[in-house]
Amino acid sequence: MTHRERVEAAIRGEKPDRVPIALWRHFPKADESAEGLAQAVIDFQKRFDFDLVKVTPASGYPAEAWGAELINKQNNSEGTREYLKRVIARPEDWHALPPLDVLQGVWLRELKALQLIRSGVGADIHVLQTIFSPLTIAKQLSGDLFLQHMRSDPEDLKKGLRVISETTARFALECLWHGADGIFFATQFASRDLLSVDEYKEFGIEFDLPIFEVTGDDSKLNLLHLHGTNPMFEILHTYPVHIVNWHDRETSPSLADGQRLFRSGAVLGGLHRIETFAKGSPEEVQAEVRDAMAQTSGHGLIIGAGCVSLVTTPDLNIEAAIKAVRS
Repeated sequence: MTHRERVEAAIRGEKPDRVPIALWRHFPKADESAEGLAQAVIDFQKRFDFDLVKVTPASGYPAEAWGAELINKQNNSEGTREYLKRVIARPEDWHALPPLDVLQGVWLRELKALQLIRSGVGADIHVLQTIFSPLTIAKQLSGDLFLQHMRSDPEDLKKGLRVISETTARFALECLWHGADGIFFATQFASRDLLSVDEYKEFGIEFDLPIFEVTGDDSKLNLLHLHGTNPMFEILHTYPVHIVNWHDRETSPSLADGQRLFRSGAVLGGLHRIETFAKGSPEEVQAEVRDAMAQTSGHGLIIGAGCVSLVTTPDLNIEAAIKAVRS
């Protein structure tokens, strides 16, 4: 089977010739230019030959596009950037948030990287671009202030979320026209630890779904990433996606339970990205992979981490995970 065929078989709930595997990480410093990010992603894929390529731009790239200032610092195990300046300070600032031309600036940088990646990895593999949910971008723009604004000035926040959603939808569509097969839709606030279900319905789903409506049939493969603990799986597994990924080794549901809830595609996970994948032994990594395959009988499964792999993850552990699915 080819990479595409293997992933598509998993999405259909079948057991392919072998369980597909997909891992991704940040590439700090390299991700500050289109050429640097593209080469890092291409090299990573050529080294390990994953079954799916997920592009991971510089963290906070949408906030950067709206004027936030970020910096890469050493000793950040996730490879994410730190904020020097946010964009939103007061509720009324949401009204001043402008729609952006997604063929300029930071957006164009990411589109150029995407084109280079597509050319570099070839046609026979799905490439997904990271698209953050509007509420996640609101956090990037304001820090935790958006939570205050949600409860004290909800209409102001909604004004900003509408602009974010519309701009993000246009960018997602351009990504599909620049080489991506689909989108990796990441939401960081569909968690009961952070919001109530009613709050996410009002401030999350209302602004998430228009992005999927705009990309529509142009997107051939959508992956939903539910970040954090206690995800609102029961209200989001109905999004128009083909794969769901969450921190299955750190929170419920388990892979097996998640698969029972999400019946229209594949589940992606199985590896504890910190305790096992980054800090454990190759033998412990392989044991987790085997357990994930046992939970699902190898059907409808893509092996991966619950979130972005740490930059400190040993190559030996990546190789161990690959060996476990390919042996």
